[in-house]
Amino acid sequence: MANLYELTSNYKYVLDLADELDEQTLKDTLDSIKEPLEEKVDNTARLIKAMENDVKAFKEEETRIKQRRQAIENNIKRIKERLQYDLENNELDKIEGKTFKVSVQNNPVSVKIVDEKMIPKGYFVEQEPKLNKKELLEDMKRGEEIFGAELQQTRSIRIR
Repeated sequence: MANLYELTSNYKYVLDLADELDEQTLKDTLDSIKEPLEEKVDNTARLIKAMENDVKAFKEEETRIKQRRQAIENNIKRIKERLQYDLENNELDKIEGKTFKVSVQNNPVSVKIVDEKMIPKGYFVEQEPKLNKKELLEDMKRGEEIFGAELQQTRSIRIR
């Protein structure tokens, strides 16, 4: 991937192999780079930014590929519907071509829900309650004491 940040050869090496290195090897590789702390911090921040740019590009490509796949799947569905329409409109259940045999047949019986409210409760699956952490956090920030939970303040790196 093209990066906006100039990396020294040591950090370029880490970037090139980052997806292949296990956690310990990555740590050892970074630890083996000997330079003054200020330079090491700056170069490591450049490495992080370069990797974040790669992740962003991968996500954009995943989105593009997903949209393309969905478009093709939709076209397949429409073409199949058209083929079925043509067969049924000509009162045919199957046609045998040179390469494929195409037929229209009944699918397995399925359930169509007309009004979910009228279905007896015994058909519903009970689910475990899900904790609403966002609401819990808001209440605790307002001073509510909730046993089993506590506010925590963590720290992380910000690169600007």
